[in-house]
Amino acid sequence: MTEAPAGLHPAAFTRANDEPDAVFYARRGASTCMDAGARTAVTALYQTALPANGTILDLLCGNLSHIPPEASHETVIGLDVNKAALDANTALTQRIVQDVNLVPTLDLPDNSLDAICLCDGLAYLTQPATLFEECVRVLRPGAPLIVTFSDNFVAQKAVALWQALEPADRSRLAALLLERAGFGDLDTGEVVPPEDLTAWNDTVHAVIGRKKFAA
Repeated sequence: MTEAPAGLHPAAFTRANDEPDAVFYARRGASTCMDAGARTAVTALYQTALPANGTILDLLCGNLSHIPPEASHETVIGLDVNKAALDANTALTQRIVQDVNLVPTLDLPDNSLDAICLCDGLAYLTQPATLFEECVRVLRPGAPLIVTFSDNFVAQKAVALWQALEPADRSRLAALLLERAGFGDLDTGEVVPPEDLTAWNDTVHAVIGRKKFAA
């Protein structure tokens, strides 16, 4: 059962399609709602926002992580509900098959990660508050959670609140959820596709929060 964070409508994180995510995404196959230009923009952001090495968790990564290929991270953990997609993701060194909408906790030690990425996944989280609190727990102090998304999404699985909001308000929602979970030093921005690139039509929105250092 989903439970909306305080101040939000009780049905905010319900979805039109309640079919188990593992079944839905296995049938849908490996795909993304971002075009090639948007995916390149996310990789460019990761080049500047991710640490040069260390342990990275890629949440809801599917078959394609956007981590720069020249990166030298010791460990890249992929977490997704679709095992076939994880197996096809060559950027990963470890794989966790998990439906975070059923189990929004992370089976990882406290203060063990140097960064977490969530690309094109926030729209589908039914328990984002709990999951983001878990992200705070497993990140090292100062480490970032990088949330990116475009204006496209799978309507059957996107939560009601996400579908009701305009793009700018979705960024504000992401920032609110991160702040409530305990993240600080929030940074919000977007990258609009150049008019002369026909392969890039999707605006990329990004919200980055960092785990606070202990007082």
